[in-house]
Amino acid sequence: MALLGKALASEAGTCFFSISASSLTSKWVGEGEKLVRALFALAAEKAPSIIFIDEIDSLLSSRGGGNEHDAARRLKTEFLVQFDGVAAAPGSERVVVVGATNRPHELDDAARRRLVKRIYIPLPNAEGRAAILGYLLKGQPHLLRSRELESVVQLTEGYSASDLTALSKCIANPEF
Repeated sequence: MALLGKALASEAGTCFFSISASSLTSKWVGEGEKLVRALFALAAEKAPSIIFIDEIDSLLSSRGGGNEHDAARRLKTEFLVQFDGVAAAPGSERVVVVGATNRPHELDDAARRRLVKRIYIPLPNAEGRAAILGYLLKGQPHLLRSRELESVVQLTEGYSASDLTALSKCIANPEF
């Protein structure tokens, strides 16, 4: 999914920030909140910019769970405050936050409200899987004939593009 964010930034000619929950957390109290503030300040300074958060559900999952740590709650709160600041500041259209998740239902309601545009990217159908495998295997030495490749396409129903990438590495390198 980071490639999607990079493509967006490249097409728009913007500065690109790719982060994950692990890059914003720290064992030191208050450090995560400082990192979030610094991220948004730098994105505003380098505007136009895109902040891409991979697996955003790990950062902004629903609040109020019994096993939620106080530091995690403070980090979520700071992120939401900064997100509101980006949306309310003059010229804020120059900083865009994009998040990717496989579990959108686990996002906090407040975070979901702030992410106003939602795009669902489904798993590829048979035609899409064939195109992905064809692209990934192009120029790679493999022993599959077209009929066998069609069988692989049928057997991979429910596979994501990431799954097909891993599979293509095994096909192109049987010792893998």
